Amino acid sequence: TLTFASVHCFCEDKMKFTIVFAGLLGVFLAPALADYNINISDDNNSAGSGQQSVSVNNEHNVANIDNNNGLDSWNSMWDYESGFAATRLFQKKTCIVHKMNKEVVPSIQSLDALVKEKKLQGKGPGGAPPKSLMYSINPDKVDDLSKLGKNIANMCRGIPTYMAEELQGESLFSYSGRCFETNILWIVNISFCGKTVEN
Repeated sequence: TLTFASVHCFCEDKMKFTIVFAGLLGVFLAPALADYNINISDDNNSAGSGQQSVSVNNEHNVANIDNNNGLDSWNSMWDYESGFAATRLFQKKTCIVHKMNKEVVPSIQSLDALVKEKKLQGKGPGGAPPKSLMYSINPDKVDDLSKLGKNIANMCRGIPTYMAEELQGESLFSYSGRCFETNILWIVNISFCGKTVEN
């Protein structure tokens, strides 16, 4: 059975969730694609504000997260097959790629279930804090996108692309530069740091 799920979250003084499920019964296909549209408004965090939409493709093991927020808009792809994630910063005209931390980033099955089971409800402002990751961007451009997998190569083609390495331990506290934050569905906050995003 192929099922499409659509979720809308309007976060004002009180969060209101409208969940609409449309099932195509009688079609004997494995679940492949689910689309979620989640509207987020968080005045306390401009990087996480705006409208976020999530597309989960179980067939290709890929999740796409789009954040539309004017000049701070960005798009992320989590490629579970290659183990890489990429974020395209529209204002910077830059693509940043890093290895996925599978201990923090939910599996594609968990991401799919988080919304279906309304596990995101109550996790916004005032709820449990999301997990955080910080990455340092290598200033050298990536010459060969093919090593990052077909999906990310297609996403970043024609855009200056950089690799980023996760900061851990003391490195988290020693960095004093500016970072660009991408806050994803109150699940994980990812900061990209380096001269690439400082300009």
